[in-house]
Amino acid sequence: MAPQSVEEEDECISGATLIAEALKMQNVEYMFGIVGVPIIEVAVAAQASGIKYVGMRNEQAASYAASAVGYLTGRPGVCLVVSGPGLVHALAGMANANMNCWPLIVIGGSSDRNQETMGAFQEFPQVETCRLYSKFSARPSSLEAVPAVIEKAVRNSIYGRPGACYVDIPGDFVNLQVNKSTVRYVECCPAPPISMAEELAVSKAASFIAHSRKPLLIIGKGAAYARAEDSIRKLVDQCGLPFLPTPMGKGVVPDNHPCCVAAARSRALQSADVIILLGARLNWILHFGLPPRFRPDVKIIQVDICAEELGNNVRPAAALLGDIKAVTQQLLEHLSRKLWKYPSGTEWWSELQAKMKSNEETSKALSLRKQHLMNYYTVFHHIRELLPKDCILVSEGANTMDIGRTMLPNYHPRHRLDAGTFGTMGVGLGFAIAAAMVTKDHSPEMRVVCIEGDSAFGFSGMEMETICRYNLPIIMIIVNNNGIYSGLDSGTWKQIVELGEPATRAPPVCLLPNAHYEQIAAAFGGKGYFVQTPEELQAALKRSLVEKYTPSLINIMIDPQAERKEQDFHWLTRSNL
Repeated sequence: MAPQSVEEEDECISGATLIAEALKMQNVEYMFGIVGVPIIEVAVAAQASGIKYVGMRNEQAASYAASAVGYLTGRPGVCLVVSGPGLVHALAGMANANMNCWPLIVIGGSSDRNQETMGAFQEFPQVETCRLYSKFSARPSSLEAVPAVIEKAVRNSIYGRPGACYVDIPGDFVNLQVNKSTVRYVECCPAPPISMAEELAVSKAASFIAHSRKPLLIIGKGAAYARAEDSIRKLVDQCGLPFLPTPMGKGVVPDNHPCCVAAARSRALQSADVIILLGARLNWILHFGLPPRFRPDVKIIQVDICAEELGNNVRPAAALLGDIKAVTQQLLEHLSRKLWKYPSGTEWWSELQAKMKSNEETSKALSLRKQHLMNYYTVFHHIRELLPKDCILVSEGANTMDIGRTMLPNYHPRHRLDAGTFGTMGVGLGFAIAAAMVTKDHSPEMRVVCIEGDSAFGFSGMEMETICRYNLPIIMIIVNNNGIYSGLDSGTWKQIVELGEPATRAPPVCLLPNAHYEQIAAAFGGKGYFVQTPEELQAALKRSLVEKYTPSLINIMIDPQAERKEQDFHWLTRSNL
């Protein structure tokens, strides 16, 4: 290498530029945040280095967006926040990313070093606080150490079980100059190493599967993150295994695959004698793997990247520690040698198919019911008829999310984003913005459709301005029942208000009836539609799908007392109301 010139040796660089270049070196493409003292220059430098910066309206939404980029791309997005309260707002996204096992980098400005313990502006123990919500939390000891710390944060976020990492930047670092020759530059960290399960454990698992009478494959979002769709699809096709996707595992194998038993979820879980868990955890979403939702003698074959997860709540009959894609290929090889395929004419298949048919007929009857106001099933029936098969669906809300999951199919992996493991409300618009930024760069014809309850929309509805400002053609659909779980019609609400103080009389679950949320989109230059009938819904959605450059918001009024169909089991966290 040619010797450096005197000019190159004396070249100085600011802290802001150094941070941006270090992020770019680690293949960071997207940054979301809200700027202010002391990190404005960091956002400017990020743009100058080629990183796309999206200015949000709330740090929570920014952190949700950055974490969704990590899930969609496999490389962390960055959330840039100011000190103190700004960072506190972003803790929600860090906690959510850790619970979902998604990579995320949060960079927070902090008080100048010479003002520590003096009551500086927004002074807060940020590094210590973030240790509770992240895999890695650190402040570089000097500007020269910034690239090494950022590389370690990125590496920690994607290696092992993915999660959130925090890098603290003192305010005086941002404009401080440092000689480039003294900086410890670090190359881009490589993709995570691929680990494989022990052959003896794989052989044991294959034997359990081959001798099962009622097998069930459960596909979690960990399988989607691992890009394991090809090997899992081959496993399902080759072995004829009934499979059940978790909410964000939908699409790893298409929902319309003949082996998908999602419409008989409760029956499948309750009766299976051997269950293969691929990137799914036996937490509340899967009822902890315990009776009465599971058989007491069920054999669990658990495949996970995290050793600490193996055996949580139920001791597995076979524990396969490793990368889901690699371990699935190992299972395929063992089952191929046995020439094993689960027969299609078994009593188990007949039982599942009968239950699926019954549940689908019930949902269809609800969706076609003629009534003055639409219900959830009617709404989703008409949405399903028009949505492109390759669109990314973002969903949150109580009944809106739960019923939508059962009625709106996914055909591609990583094409559904929802409240996730943490059950977080308020993620929808941040997730949709992240998905729209990624699709704009990689699949510009792909649509992003965000379906929210009216309560869920309220958490981050101001991000509609962000969506319009960046010309993201997201289709927002609000299923509006005037409340949380349920609401009141305008007449009943008027009577309550006339009786006296609403704060002492209005049911806590109620929101303002017939709120015109579509006017929020129109206020920022988007298209807004107020919908009350199936015909109006179809017309509004058709117009929104034709519009390629302008965001739309469709506000759908439904019966305030609309509910889910009767369930085999009560919801885990049911209320006494």
